This record gives sequence, structure tokens and C-alpha cells, in this order.
Amino acid sequence: MSDVTSTQVQLAARPTGWPTEDTFRTVQVTYGDLEPGQVRVVNEFVSVDPYMRGRMNDAKSYVPPFALGETMTGGAVGRVVESASDDVPVGAVVQHQYGWRDVVQEDARGFQVVPEIPGAPLSLYLGIFGLTGLTAYVGLTAVAGLREGDTVFVSGAAGAVGTAVGQIARLLGASQVIGSAGSAEKVELLTGKYGYDAAFNYKDAPVRRQLREVTPDGVDVFFDNVGGDHLEAALDRMNTGGRVALCGAISQYNDTERTPGPDNLSNIVTRSLTLQGFTLPSYMDHAPRFQELMSGWFADGRIAYDETVVDGIENAPQAFLDMMRGGNVGKMVVRTNV
Repeated sequence: MSDVTSTQVQLAARPTGWPTEDTFRTVQVTYGDLEPGQVRVVNEFVSVDPYMRGRMNDAKSYVPPFALGETMTGGAVGRVVESASDDVPVGAVVQHQYGWRDVVQEDARGFQVVPEIPGAPLSLYLGIFGLTGLTAYVGLTAVAGLREGDTVFVSGAAGAVGTAVGQIARLLGASQVIGSAGSAEKVELLTGKYGYDAAFNYKDAPVRRQLREVTPDGVDVFFDNVGGDHLEAALDRMNTGGRVALCGAISQYNDTERTPGPDNLSNIVTRSLTLQGFTLPSYMDHAPRFQELMSGWFADGRIAYDETVVDGIENAPQAFLDMMRGGNVGKMVVRTNV
């Protein structure tokens, strides 16, 4: 074994409003020989996700904030190149949460060995096969209680979670799936590739008006990734007994002032609506069933996916910023091994 240099991206400053390139810094870290029980992994793909913006703030949340001057954590997938563990052998494909680095060396207990998926890139473990897909499944089933015949509306539908939600909703029996996206190209992708019955560009006209036009019979389930005007519009269109799974509010993550709440919250009472926020750690017991279903759907050719791939670990900050501005279709990943 020999020393190896790892390129890593750290949080250099806590942003106010939108992060900038100065929020991050790229450093070189040298790893020495493995200690007993450790493995060395060369990452192939690293994930950038909207929830990471909240972790840049020094505020209480469902996960601790990123520490200043330390390497950004998050999902990654790679291969073991050296091992001092019987449980994680050389050559194994592993998932982990050590994040924004091209090489990682840690205790083997921090890595999960996963099988290679025939005909699929390893990056799918950061998207439709991983926590992204599980988030969509949990939100629809455990949180929103999707029923056969439901009409489902998805905000931010062309993103990683949104593209998964639409497909899973359809596979589980939704009668109609409707989505919003931020460009004409994304709208066409939703209706052409992902099987959405209708979609609209939220930049073209007020969301309230556009959603009303495409939901003449109302909405039973709303899967919200955006918040703000999308939540307000959905509350207008929810049918009696409707359920809302609150997954994210990306429209407000970089606000520096408080955003006014929806003006129609009384609909929650008059229509007997259920609004439930959720984060994935509380629902990991649903992972085995999701993996069983997703493996079958994928093998049957019933799952489509898109990825936006950025090359080079040093470009992870720019990939993150582009993703926050909607510059991705499907899952945004950074390919580290180039």
C-alpha cells in the first residue's frame, strides 16, 4: 500500500442568500496506509442535492449542519481499491455518505456493498435506485397514502425526485399525473418520456391559473418539491380528503427574508386536507420493499431516467449551484473518476 492524494471540497463560509464559489474551497488530503478495518474507495460519482443548502446554515434541522472547514458529506458511489476488511473486499461497488471527494479512506462500516445493475451506470445508486427514488416512493405511499385512481400533481417534476415520483405514481395506479417544470423543453420531456398526462412551465404564467386549467377535476395527491406559489396553487385545487406530501421548498432555500404564507390555508379545514412534511431517515424501513419493486420495474424496462453529469470533483460547487437554479434534468451528479 502507498500514500494517495484525495481532492476534496470543503465548506469555507456559511452563505447568506445564494451560495457563491467563495462558499467552498478545494483542498488536497493525503491518506497513509490503511488501518485495520479500513477501506480505500475511488469514487465514480458524487451527488449534489437541494437539501445540502439547508445544511450550510448553522441552524437546527433533521441533520446536523456542515462543519466549516470540513469536507462536504453526501451520497457517493465508487469501487474499493484497497481493503483491510474481510467484509468489504477489493473490487466491490459501495455506496456511502462521505461525499465530495474523489478518494475516501474510512472504516469499512461506513460503506454499503451493492450489486452492479446490468445495463445501468453506477450513478443510478444516487438517483432512481437510491435515496432519490426511495424519497419519491415513501412520499407517495407512506406519507400521501396514494390510492388507485388518484390524480397526482408534482411540483419541480423534471428534477431527480420529480421524475421518479411521476413514474412511481403511474406504476402504483394513479389515474392522472400532472407536473410543473421550468422550461418548455422540460415540459416536453415530462409528457413525452416520463408519461405525465399534462405539464406546464411555471415561468409562463401564474401557477394558480395554469394548474386550474390542467386539473378540471381537482387534485387528490400533491407531492411538493418547491413550496411557495406551487403550494398555494395546489391548495386551491385539492379535492376533499386530499393529501399533500411536503418534500422540499426549493423556491425559498436562498431567501433572506421571510416568505408570506399561502392565502388559502382555510382550505385545509374546509376540504379535510392532510399536509405532512417528511424526511427520509424516519422511513428507511420502506427501503426493502422499494428496492424489490424498483428492481422489477427496471428489469421490465418500465423505468426511464435522465442524468445531468458534471465532470471533475473540483466542479462540484458549480454543479450544486446549477442544480439549485434548475440547470439539471433528472439527477445532477459529479463524475469524479475522469
